[in-house]
Amino acid sequence: TLGWERTGNSIDSKKAEDVLENLQPSKTLKELSIFNHGENKFPNWLQQTSIWNMVSLELDKCKSCQSLPPLGLLPFLKKLVISGFDQIVNVDADFHGKNSSSFKSLETLYFSDMRQWEKWECKVVTGAYPCLQHLSISFCPKLKGQLPEQLVPLETLHITNCEQLEAFAPRALDLELRNCGKLQLDSAMKRLVMGGHNTEASLLEMVGSNTLEHLDISSSLESMSDDCVFVRTISLDFFPILRTLNLRGFGNLQKVLQDHAHYHLQDLTIKKCPKFESLSGIMHMLSLKSLWIEDCPRLVSFPDGGLPSNLNDMRLSNCSRLVCSLKGAFGDRSSLESLWIEGMDAECFPGEGLLPLSLTSLTICDCPNLEKLDYKGLYQLSSLRRLTLVSCPNLQCLPEEGLPRSISYLCIGDCPLLEQRCQTEGGEDWEKIAHIQNLNIL
Repeated sequence: TLGWERTGNSIDSKKAEDVLENLQPSKTLKELSIFNHGENKFPNWLQQTSIWNMVSLELDKCKSCQSLPPLGLLPFLKKLVISGFDQIVNVDADFHGKNSSSFKSLETLYFSDMRQWEKWECKVVTGAYPCLQHLSISFCPKLKGQLPEQLVPLETLHITNCEQLEAFAPRALDLELRNCGKLQLDSAMKRLVMGGHNTEASLLEMVGSNTLEHLDISSSLESMSDDCVFVRTISLDFFPILRTLNLRGFGNLQKVLQDHAHYHLQDLTIKKCPKFESLSGIMHMLSLKSLWIEDCPRLVSFPDGGLPSNLNDMRLSNCSRLVCSLKGAFGDRSSLESLWIEGMDAECFPGEGLLPLSLTSLTICDCPNLEKLDYKGLYQLSSLRRLTLVSCPNLQCLPEEGLPRSISYLCIGDCPLLEQRCQTEGGEDWEKIAHIQNLNIL
């Protein structure tokens, strides 16, 4: 590693250049990092065959450098990280070494914090990057134009904060795109993570994907137009082998639908969708194992068919009316083990018969109106092992009859009235919890 510490004093440019030139490493060196180099060019040895055996190279915060060395000529280079170059405007044929087999061993390439970078001349070397698997470009706000074309799909492609980028995205199995321009996507991907603006157009391109297994979309509420039908209704039938679906910040999303049985979806998350009002009517036919619904005030009930029998974990946040509809949502064969309730308006919880008997872990969090726990509702939960009560400032006491004997772990935090009653010395509720093996009173 070769690094410079900036002291604020003027530096003799010629001396600094000579120092780096004479720090020429051994020809057997395989890993090199250079950071905070303040001159406008790199040493000659970085542009010649003296580092022929290099496998990993990182160039960081070389803010005055106006061009990149011909790194494409390094035959064994597998990982290249370039970041913090303020003067680079164009990455051209010189970077590729003007060679048809440029970067012939490179597997991982990261560009980040290139504030003035505008163009990547990928066409000049048509056979470049034959082994590339991972490409990441972040915080390059002026970049636009083409990206490298891959005959073999990348394993991962991550692009973040490149607002002007309008191009065909390289083929990739795993895509993560945040605050990008209008990228055109290949439909053969397996995982897609998107965030920020311009997600609506890209989502429309994904309709009918037969390969997508994981879809995670975080949209900006203000960016969604009222006339976009797709973001009002999303059909699981468009994604027949989807396993994970995460949707956040869709201002107009109203429904998640399905006309046919879906045997692959296991994890469903819907957050901050103020108009969302309906889950699939045949939701009970899903193979769903995890469900998280947050900040969806219009969703007041589960479908008539109830929830999938193999649902194992559920979290409901700021959906008070939905919590009230839990009774009847679970069948006799319910597999639900973990339930997280947050932001509930109720003064007493849980009602008798509200929760499934299979429950082993219950968390009640951030419920300022909650005053007491219903003993009958808790007593039925013969499998309950863990109970967590957090941020319930008006929760006054534990049930007079105590807690179910099955509970072996109890956590109480930010519940001042209850915490006072659960103290070992003089606490009015201490005898109700003294038998519990693991106590955590915060």
